[in-house]
Amino acid sequence: MWMWVNGELRDAADARVSVLDHGLTVGDGIFETVRTTGSRPFALTRHLDRLTRSARGLGLPDPDLDEVRRACAAVIEANPVELGRLRITYTGGLSPLGSDRGNDGPSLVVALGEATRRPDTTAVITVPWTRNERGALAGLKTTSYAENVVALARAHAQGASEALFANTVGQLCEGTGSNVFVVLDGQLHTPPVASGCLAGITRALAVEWCGALETELHLDVLEHAEEIFLTSTLRDVQAVHRVDGRELPGGPGPVTAKAMRVFEERAGNDLDP
Repeated sequence: MWMWVNGELRDAADARVSVLDHGLTVGDGIFETVRTTGSRPFALTRHLDRLTRSARGLGLPDPDLDEVRRACAAVIEANPVELGRLRITYTGGLSPLGSDRGNDGPSLVVALGEATRRPDTTAVITVPWTRNERGALAGLKTTSYAENVVALARAHAQGASEALFANTVGQLCEGTGSNVFVVLDGQLHTPPVASGCLAGITRALAVEWCGALETELHLDVLEHAEEIFLTSTLRDVQAVHRVDGRELPGGPGPVTAKAMRVFEERAGNDLDP
């Protein structure tokens, strides 16, 4: 595997950032995951726009998007895979121990790993921990991901692939790495960004292409929604067949199936929507 590290391609065995990088010591960093198909990235412009928004939210300098694009192109060319997970990581860079940033500037790392197609349906659980919709990191895609690691481990222990969070006022928010949609009386809904969820790229496209409404929803909507599905970069649109102990129909319902079909068709026709 070849990776881009601070201005050049390096073999993975020689790819290094300092152990004093602020992304490692205090989680002071942001990232994007981009799907590649046939060595072509999907929705890269939207991902880079969000990378910039996240950087500004953390007070990091705006990333040089021309450099990021060059890095992505170089890494994709050096690591040909049919379906890939392109990871762009941008951190506070070399810094003293503690929360203060150093003066050496940010670090940029781009890597690509092979991915596998997700199943059409999956199981999810809810967890007792909450997203803080009023927190400093709300809506930012940061490397401060430990609570997602804990929640996802619980999901895996219960035979599920994702864990869903409420926010501090009991509203449905998001998964560890996904957004959630529900069908009520035949209408598609998803929590608004104000709930504290990430403004997912696939989420935004699903709202635009499938006519979903952004609606404040209590967590217990999962107990009676007619259909539920997840969206994310590598899931695209994925139906949910079980939430905690509640079984839903084994296959995607009609609204979900249509969303899956529409997303696949639209994404196939435009790689940078």
